[in-house]
Amino acid sequence: MSTPDFFRSRLEAMIDLRHPLAVLAKRMPWDAIEVSLAPVFERKARDGQTVVDADLFGPTVAVAGAGVSTAGLSRLPIRLLVGLLYLKQAYNESDESVCERWAQDVYFKYFCGEEYFQACLPCSPTNLVRFRQALGEAGVEELLAATIAAAVEMKAVKPAEFDRIIVDTTVQDKAVAYPTDSRLLEVARAKVVMLAQRAGLVLKQTFAREGKHLRRPCWRLCAREAFRRLRRVLKRQRTVLGRVLRDIERKMAALPESQQEGLRLWLERAWRICRQRPKDKSKLYALHAPEVECIGKGKARQPYEFGVKVSLAITAKQGLIVGAHSFPGNPYDGHTLMAQIEQTNILQQELPGAPRPHTAIVDLGFRGVDAEVAPVKVHRGKAKSLDARQRRWLKRRQAVEPIIGHTKADHGMRRCWLKGESGDALRAVLCAAGFNIRWLLRAIARGGIFALLFCRMCLLWLLPSIPRGAFLMR
Repeated sequence: MSTPDFFRSRLEAMIDLRHPLAVLAKRMPWDAIEVSLAPVFERKARDGQTVVDADLFGPTVAVAGAGVSTAGLSRLPIRLLVGLLYLKQAYNESDESVCERWAQDVYFKYFCGEEYFQACLPCSPTNLVRFRQALGEAGVEELLAATIAAAVEMKAVKPAEFDRIIVDTTVQDKAVAYPTDSRLLEVARAKVVMLAQRAGLVLKQTFAREGKHLRRPCWRLCAREAFRRLRRVLKRQRTVLGRVLRDIERKMAALPESQQEGLRLWLERAWRICRQRPKDKSKLYALHAPEVECIGKGKARQPYEFGVKVSLAITAKQGLIVGAHSFPGNPYDGHTLMAQIEQTNILQQELPGAPRPHTAIVDLGFRGVDAEVAPVKVHRGKAKSLDARQRRWLKRRQAVEPIIGHTKADHGMRRCWLKGESGDALRAVLCAAGFNIRWLLRAIARGGIFALLFCRMCLLWLLPSIPRGAFLMR
């Protein structure tokens, strides 16, 4: 408890402490979260550098910069930043909007550990970016494990329910435009020209006007099915891009080595776009995001999705997410099961009395991995070859589909704006943690309604003289 402040209003006097968010603020294991995340943010010891100095007695060798780093301002409280990440994913907010909403919503303040009302922003949105990067995948998995531990501590889910899990995969789209060949070629040309001019290179020709002119008719030609003319336009775009790239390679030898390294990376990506063809494998679908894969899940409405494959594991009865893992490279669904079960075991190892998963309920896309995941039993198949109990399990497998839909529509998994493969991994786990926060809020609300109805029924039983509808109508 902090020192009382008589000039500011306490949040406990301004809010309803029975609100689900206020109840959850007291039930979350904040102390355990801070203990697990504190080593990531402690000051790092520096070895220092050997410096040669000269004085009246000749040269001397000294070590400069050794000890513990004290650079930078004091860090914000861990609970504040963790609470903002939870609220951001639970209510599908951006880094900027969650800070603005925190300044307006007293329940957001109370959930993040504030004691007094204040109208200013909690932090800069860039603090959330750096905090997320510092946590890494292991840190955000600790946040997901904390939501599972809170559900067990609140008795919203029984420990025995972790015996059976449902596993399925989906696609987390990357924030890229639809990768047509014409657009990729024009974007690559414009990008390398901009970087070359920024480095001080004078190009013979940039093809800026012709590039825009060539890109414009491509969608019209494709709509009219004029594929012969479309191939001629694409051929000319590849020729233009190749001429620009060769001109830059001839002139970049005069640049310093540091500038050449940064420019060479973009030139390699541009050459990949210039040389790839429609039937090639391992194509580059975005210049700024080379990790994007083309994944087909058999959907009639959206045959191909561009992003990363994500696996989700939920409890078979209550539907609490107990695992979320991203898999770059578009692996076969069955090859993701072992890593998903391993992550689920890691997240549940601190739970008191919670068993390890013994049965994984999956669809037919997870065939051929029974020996790999042993002793965990893999349950799948068609209904004709199963008994009544296994048939009920198979019907329950469909429960993962609406949860995937909610994580995409309500918690931000539909489109990932974070950078690189690490951003894909962080986004998947944070979306699962946001879903669990909303799951806990619904569980608290249900518990409060049932408790209220129980109290009213007890009053009706204890006071028979009172009319039966007097309490129920209020």
